[in-house]
Amino acid sequence: MTDRTPARPTFDDEGDDALGGFVAGPDDAGKRLDAVLAAHLEGLSRNRLQALIKAGEVSVNERTVTEPKHKVHEGDTLALTLPEPEDPEPKGENIPLDIVYEDDALIVIDKPAGLVVHPGAGNWTGTLVNALIHHCGDSLSGIGGVRRPGIVHRLDKDTSGLLVVAKTDVAHQGLSEQFADHGRTGPLERSYQALVWGAPSGLRGTIDANLARSEANRQKINVVRSGGRHAVTHWQVQERFGPADQPPLAALVECMLETGRTHQIRVHMAHIGLPLIGDHVYGAGFKTKANPLPEPLRSTVTTFPRQALHAGLLAFEHPVTGETMTFESPVPEDFKALLEALRKF
Repeated sequence: MTDRTPARPTFDDEGDDALGGFVAGPDDAGKRLDAVLAAHLEGLSRNRLQALIKAGEVSVNERTVTEPKHKVHEGDTLALTLPEPEDPEPKGENIPLDIVYEDDALIVIDKPAGLVVHPGAGNWTGTLVNALIHHCGDSLSGIGGVRRPGIVHRLDKDTSGLLVVAKTDVAHQGLSEQFADHGRTGPLERSYQALVWGAPSGLRGTIDANLARSEANRQKINVVRSGGRHAVTHWQVQERFGPADQPPLAALVECMLETGRTHQIRVHMAHIGLPLIGDHVYGAGFKTKANPLPEPLRSTVTTFPRQALHAGLLAFEHPVTGETMTFESPVPEDFKALLEALRKF
């Protein structure tokens, strides 16, 4: 009888190595993805494999799967990519924080643009996590993982606004459950202010388009017709800019998240032809819109250093007291200056 069980690959968990793929055998059928990988890969613990799956480093039949409990079928081709090794545990750094609210369970920060939330490639120091470790001391130890202590959601480096961080395991679990539920059954609410090129024809709408990491550029996210992760953004026009007798040059749009995916608002708005002003990743093709503008608007737009996106509203249920907490943040000065320049056009 021929042995149909694939050979057991061995990994040392160093470097950006990729397993070209192995085919699940009959003994793997019906089992969880993390269990199958653990059975076939030496040198990687079950917990490590679960983390890699959730991070999007595992594919089944060339489709990214992020659920460790995903059921494997005989004949499935499984592939795993091992990321670069993580840096040592982050250290506290005396970085100023704009603290909106704090108690023994959590802390709400108004994050400035330019501040990275947690350590990663190219940003091992100077992050919000380093600042939080310095501010909170040992209370963050072990909550949510070494690299992301207390973090339950994040904002892109160049997105400003409100972010809540857990200070205890109980708070971390309670907040994580709310963000995983996306406000479907609770008071969680996230609203962003975005300045976009052009303007939609209607006053409000919904973008329902799955997102996946680009195979060509792993730093970018694409809208995909099949597979990927479910993503929904609701939008509402607050203001249009430009001469009354011409199509709108730009618009101020409120974006409400029903899901929270990487770069979701930026990708979704670009997908419907309304990229964010200043977004050099997803709106680079629209930079020529600024060329015919009069001064000083042209200079204000072309020198705006980031995507015009601000997390202005955050509401959630306090994980200990059960109270609904609502916080609002006005747009920062750079966003405000751009907004005022557009209003004068």
